[in-house]
Amino acid sequence: MSHVSSHSPHGQTPLHTVQVLGGGSAGSSAHVRSLAAGLAARGVRVTVCAPDEAARIYDFTAVGARHVSVPRSGDPASVAALRAACADADLVHAHGLHAALRAAVALTGRHTPLVVTWHTRAHAEGARARVLRLLERRVARAAAVVLGTSSDLVDRARSRGARDARLAAVALPALRRAETAEEADSLPHKARAELGAVERPLILAVGALEPNRGYDVLLDATRAWRHLDPMPLLLVAGEGPERAVLQRRIEDERLPARLIGRRDDVPELLAAADVAVLPSSWESRSVLAQEALHARVPLVATAVGGIPELVGDAAELVPYGDVDALSSAVVRLLANPVRRAELADKGAAQAATWPTEDETVTQVLSVYDELTQPLPYG
Repeated sequence: MSHVSSHSPHGQTPLHTVQVLGGGSAGSSAHVRSLAAGLAARGVRVTVCAPDEAARIYDFTAVGARHVSVPRSGDPASVAALRAACADADLVHAHGLHAALRAAVALTGRHTPLVVTWHTRAHAEGARARVLRLLERRVARAAAVVLGTSSDLVDRARSRGARDARLAAVALPALRRAETAEEADSLPHKARAELGAVERPLILAVGALEPNRGYDVLLDATRAWRHLDPMPLLLVAGEGPERAVLQRRIEDERLPARLIGRRDDVPELLAAADVAVLPSSWESRSVLAQEALHARVPLVATAVGGIPELVGDAAELVPYGDVDALSSAVVRLLANPVRRAELADKGAAQAATWPTEDETVTQVLSVYDELTQPLPYG
């Protein structure tokens, strides 16, 4: 029997699930908000343990969840707050490695089932890579079920000793769409005018400015675009530790690129873009890839992690770190409107195969039911 009503199988109190977020990437935070909304709508009691910053941005209480402030740290006070919040939980669901580790510590000595969703893969080298492996092993073994957002994350969880690892349905939360045809037509022109790219092609990359994102390779690739007329402009939306290094390169080498910081109008930027670019060394279910295909914007992406299974043949895939392959794929697309139109159609068709928010909630709820059902007699 399912917990789709507000009562448990015994007609007692509703199922109570605690969702635990650590720092919370945009993808995992949006997923928790979507999950909280769907679960609450089905009568499940939802508590979200997350830092105040995530709660401010994603407003979990607005969708029917209770928010408990738990800072992103492993200190005893943080673990104690989490342990208290989980005291009457039927099931705890942690999102990300560090949130899962804290949840496992907080649940020590209790029989509360722990579900862990791995949204992404942490990067580390040398001694830190060994520590990371130990953390992954601890989390994988503590979880009753590990849900991986891409097949390679499921394989990774199994290799770390997970008893039960499965591919997770994770939907892209609904984007704000233009209300009218006039608004849809005016958005790209307005965005282009604001960005200074009215008469030139616009290339868009979105994501944190971190070493593994491949922005150094992307800037190398822009050199090949300087000979085009009109010269394309690359916009990179995002913030991070690499900003100063990338900005210096753009200025010193006079590259046709602009860092525009963290933006909350990515759908509008995509509507204005001619091509979206994802140059990362690894991705799971990239939010940019999903938004680009939904928006019918041609995508050039690295063939890494979960990207090939996510996009199918609806994007131009290139090897990670290959400057020539990346730059020539973009140049080819800009010169070929027929191919761009073909990718737009394929992208929309591929996006239609992805799970909806409703299907995502249904799958997660079936996992919860499996883990909280009373054992049959006999």
